[in-house]
Amino acid sequence: MYTFYFEKLEVWKNARLFVKEVYRVTETFPVKEQFGITSQIRRGSLSIAANIAEGFSRQSNKEKSRFINIAYSSSWEIINFLVLSKDLDFLSEKDYIKLRTDIEYISNQLNALYKKLDIN
Repeated sequence: MYTFYFEKLEVWKNARLFVKEVYRVTETFPVKEQFGITSQIRRGSLSIAANIAEGFSRQSNKEKSRFINIAYSSSWEIINFLVLSKDLDFLSEKDYIKLRTDIEYISNQLNALYKKLDIN
């Protein structure tokens, strides 16, 4: 089986693991939040991995950068929802710290990748 370039990227691998962790943790969120915060955090985490993959299917660094920037923006959106989930007592302190640490690391990786593509 062929391994695509995006599958070799550490940031994509980390995003993939993050999706699994988000799905695990959000299983415990209230059922009434299924279409609210639960959906938003899950969709945001999926967006990061998907935009990395889609970005690296593009030919130019300018196009790649655009998708990496979208993934980066999704990481900030997730941080927002993690804070709110903690405020609403949907997340334990342990899960909050784990997810927050992971998404901050991924965010930094995305920012470094964006800079490496150097479209200026």
